[in-house]
Amino acid sequence: MYRQLPSNTFFKPLIQITTMSNLRLLVVGGAGYIGSHMVKQLALAGCNVTTLDSLVNGHRDAVLHGDFVHADLADKDSLTQLFKHQQFDAVLHFASFIQVGESVQKPALYYENNVTNTLNLLNAMNNAGVRRFIFSSTAATFGEPQYTPIDEQHPQSPINPYGRSKLMIEQILNDYDNAYGLKSVCLRYFNAAGADPDGQLGERHNPETHLIPLVLQAASGRKPFISVFGRDYDTPDGTCIRDYIHISDLCEAHWLSLQSLLKGANSQQYNLGNGHGFSVQEVIDSARRVTGRHIEVVDAPRREGDPARLVADSKSARLNLGWSPRFSDLDVMVKHAWNWEQNQHGANMP
Repeated sequence: MYRQLPSNTFFKPLIQITTMSNLRLLVVGGAGYIGSHMVKQLALAGCNVTTLDSLVNGHRDAVLHGDFVHADLADKDSLTQLFKHQQFDAVLHFASFIQVGESVQKPALYYENNVTNTLNLLNAMNNAGVRRFIFSSTAATFGEPQYTPIDEQHPQSPINPYGRSKLMIEQILNDYDNAYGLKSVCLRYFNAAGADPDGQLGERHNPETHLIPLVLQAASGRKPFISVFGRDYDTPDGTCIRDYIHISDLCEAHWLSLQSLLKGANSQQYNLGNGHGFSVQEVIDSARRVTGRHIEVVDAPRREGDPARLVADSKSARLNLGWSPRFSDLDVMVKHAWNWEQNQHGANMP
C-alpha cells in the first residue's frame, strides 16, 4: 500500500540532505507521533521507507509516504517474511508503549511490548544480516536526577517499568554489538514537543499525557482547565521545569545518527534536549500568547516522583553528530502544536 501526497503540495525538507538518499529503511512504529514525522522527513530526503506498525496506538493516515506493513512485533513469522523479501540498510524503532503510570499498573504489558517484542525485531534483523539500528530511548532511564543538566555519564537508575524497559534494551544492544556486530545509536529524549511545521502531522495520543497538547486542549475548549501539580518547587516560579525538544529537531538527530552508522561509527548513546528548560507556568503563559485564549488553571498537589528540574546536557550529540536544535523557542513549538490542534479540531472551537 502506498499513498503519495498531492503534487501541488510544497515541502521544504527539514533534514539536511547529503549523500545518503536511496537508502532502504524500515521504520517500526512509523504511524505514531515521532515515527510519522520521521517517515515524512526520510522520504523527503530521498530514502525508500517502509513503515511497520500494529496501529494499536498509531494512525494509518499519519503515514504519508512509502510502503506500509500492518503487523505486530510479537508476530515473529511476519518479521521473518518481511526481512526475507525486503533488504534494509537500517532499522529505526519507535514502537514502544510510553505511559509511565500505565507501566506501573501493567508492568507485564510494558516488558512484553518494549522488551520481548524489541528482541523479536533485533533477532529478525540479526538473522537477515541488518546491522544498523536507531533506538528511541528516554530520559526515564536516569530516574531521579542527581544533578542537572543530565549528561550521558549520569547514573541510570530508572524508577518505573517504562524506564527500566528502555534501559534493558540499551543493555541488550551493547551485548548484541559485542556478540554480533550490530551497531546502534540510542537517543534519550527528554520532552518531545511541537508538530510538523507544514501542519500535516502532530500529536494524537489517547489518552494525552503531555503538557503542551493538554494546555492547548484547554485553550481550544476541549478541556475545561489545565492542572498545575505543585507550585512550591525550588524553581523561579515554583512549578516544575522540563526540557522540551521540537519533533523536527528529534528527526534531525535521528538522521544524523543514521549517517554516523553508515559512515562506520561505533554504537553510541546521546541525550537530546535544548539544554535549558521551561516551567509549567511558562508553557501556560506561552500558550496564552500564541492562542490569544483564556486558559483556566487549577492548582493541584504535587505528583509523587516529579523532580523539580529535568534538563538535558546535549553537548555530546552536538559535538559528535553536528546536531543543533533549530526550533528551540518555546512559542514556536507551541505555535506549531496549536496549528495542528486547529487543523484537527477547529470546527469545534469556540
